[in-house]
Amino acid sequence: MSDADTLPPADDQRVVDLKQALEERYLSYALSTITQRALPDARDGLKPVHRRIIHAMRLLKLDPGQGYKKSARIVGDVIGKFHPHGDQSIYDALVRLAQDFALRYPLVDGQGNFGNIDGDNAAAMRYTESRMTDVAMRLLEGITEDAIDFKLTYDGEDEEPVVLPSNFPNLLANGSTGIAVGMATSIPPHNVYELCEAALHLINVNPNATAHDLTQFVKGPDFPTGGILVESPESIAQSYETGRGSFRLRAKWEIEETGRGVYLIVVTEIPYGIQKSRLVEKIAELLLAKKLPLLKDVRDESSDDIRLVLEPRARTVDPVILMEQLFKVSDLETRFPLNMNVLDKGAVPKVMSLAQVLKAWLEHRKEVLVRRSQHRLEQIAHRLDVLAGYIIAYLNLDEVIRIIREEDDAKASLMAAFDLNDVQAEAILNMRLRSLRKLEEIELRKEHETLTEEKGHLEALLGSEKRQWGAISTQIESLKKAYPLVEADGSPHPLGARRTELKAAPNADLSEVTEAFIEREPITVILSEKGWIRAPKGHTIDVNDDKGFKAGDRLKLTLKCETTDKLLMLTTGGKVYTLAGDKLPGGRGQGEPVRIMVDMEEGQDIVDLFIYRPGQKRIIASSNGYGFIVGEDEMIANTRKGKQILNVAAPEEARLLVPVQGDRVAVIGQNRKLLVFPLTQLAEMSRGKGVRLQRYKDGGISDLKTFYAADGLTWTDSSGRTYTKPTEELTDWLADRATAGRQPPNGFPRNNRFVG
Repeated sequence: MSDADTLPPADDQRVVDLKQALEERYLSYALSTITQRALPDARDGLKPVHRRIIHAMRLLKLDPGQGYKKSARIVGDVIGKFHPHGDQSIYDALVRLAQDFALRYPLVDGQGNFGNIDGDNAAAMRYTESRMTDVAMRLLEGITEDAIDFKLTYDGEDEEPVVLPSNFPNLLANGSTGIAVGMATSIPPHNVYELCEAALHLINVNPNATAHDLTQFVKGPDFPTGGILVESPESIAQSYETGRGSFRLRAKWEIEETGRGVYLIVVTEIPYGIQKSRLVEKIAELLLAKKLPLLKDVRDESSDDIRLVLEPRARTVDPVILMEQLFKVSDLETRFPLNMNVLDKGAVPKVMSLAQVLKAWLEHRKEVLVRRSQHRLEQIAHRLDVLAGYIIAYLNLDEVIRIIREEDDAKASLMAAFDLNDVQAEAILNMRLRSLRKLEEIELRKEHETLTEEKGHLEALLGSEKRQWGAISTQIESLKKAYPLVEADGSPHPLGARRTELKAAPNADLSEVTEAFIEREPITVILSEKGWIRAPKGHTIDVNDDKGFKAGDRLKLTLKCETTDKLLMLTTGGKVYTLAGDKLPGGRGQGEPVRIMVDMEEGQDIVDLFIYRPGQKRIIASSNGYGFIVGEDEMIANTRKGKQILNVAAPEEARLLVPVQGDRVAVIGQNRKLLVFPLTQLAEMSRGKGVRLQRYKDGGISDLKTFYAADGLTWTDSSGRTYTKPTEELTDWLADRATAGRQPPNGFPRNNRFVG
């Protein structure tokens, strides 16, 4: 036997499966984070820390009509009684409840420095004071009337509410954000008036209404910092239906004229959750990096209201284009995510739709109503019992006094003498002498009658679900009146009026917005026969056919354009690629191969390179004489793979891409036959093989040109001399498309091209 076998077992040592132990402990931690920290309850929209803060303020009697108390006192009570965590985390939660730029309907009325929209922190808790707002009081309404359950606090010495009665749709009205373990929540704030209308629709019109139906009332989020919601109604409805999505929110701006055609752009509202100081810093950084060529300066002239001043580079700058540019690169436009992941009945995390969230709140309100009614019934029953005893005592007052004075066990004697129960006898014995003067039968019977009537109403309420929903409707109507969109005089209500506007984004030309990021400079594009490209700055570049190219390579074409231009490039495979002028390599060296910039297929060469002009049309033709009209707008390719325009099969290839500038087409083949036909005989397409332009026995197309019949056909010979043939002299060559044509007029270039 070994020594190890003779050793006694060590105390508290167990062999456990490490994987199982970790899973159990991590699951416990995850559940705790989800239910006790990160996700709000669907019924009152609060997380435990916020619920405990409000409850502690109630116990401190910090009602809206009472005085303020130091925030440190509130934080101390919350830590000591309900929430054993760091004081700073609790104070941060308290501060957020008081910030009118963070919460749409603040729950705390703060006095002192509670931070600002620039991101500055609040003053220390010993300097600030707090009390509850009317909204917080609505959340607590009925808490002392057995409306909700209480549970023991962490130390078992006190009780705290499991959920608040919540006579206010707080989850949607104030929103919530949080990150749990493996899940998160993000709910934007909404307008309480609109939520009440949606809730009334669910109660009175259609209990099975979908989230899509409810968007006729709830138009979209209503952020405390205002802004403009530019999300489409279809997208908003889809987000509310699934409980997931996002909302596109923009800053609100206006033009301020300063005279002589000069203007400034003033931003008066910024997106929710954006720190103003950081926003200004970001715009200034982009300005210094020369990424905002349309903007000259940015200034923050804010006081109590937001006022960001944007000064354009020149008065000719389009303000819409400038703002679209800023929306694209700065936090003047953000996307607020929607993920309505909440605790259903305070226990199960679930992603809910708008309709489900409202129904969860309404079901909770119904439960609160029933419990409060039952509690009131119990109080009435007790009081009626006591009143019956008082009436008996009044009718037999002298005998009651004698029994109390003379009998040893007055309580038992009273119960025996007047057939009283224990509650009635105890109430009579506890009555003060001064109350005897109030003991009048008429008053007692009047109170008894009133309570009996109230009891009947409550019993009818509890016995009818229809009456219960009617009572809830009345409560919601009262809430609507407390937070209307407009006052009686027509002015916006300070808290109830919608702050976030709903508008469609302006139809700014995306190409113009993109160009706004590019500094406009003249460049000369140089393309070699082997496909090397470069773009030195300026239009006075001296290009030599032999110098500046690799051995065996030479100049193919040059193009004077600007950095803001788009270039279209046709290859022999019939594909068109898009190149950006500002992305081309500079003038140093021989440039770079085009194949690095686009995915050209092997064995294909470049046919032509030209500047894209919106609305311009061209005739594209293959080597075997097939072609059609295509718009340059149809040729724009947004990827490196390009866009197939002309369908060709080997050995044919794309040969020409000629601008349409006339009403006649002149085409000449390698067989030196010229044909002229009307442009109307050519179809306009975006892609295809095309139709036959000219018929050939052998060879293919050589050149093509369009011209106006009124101007005649013009060509240039190799010596640079220009010839013009009037249309009336072109009768021999005028024919229908797809015919063979005839020998060209005398003087036509021998290379069979319209430009010799």
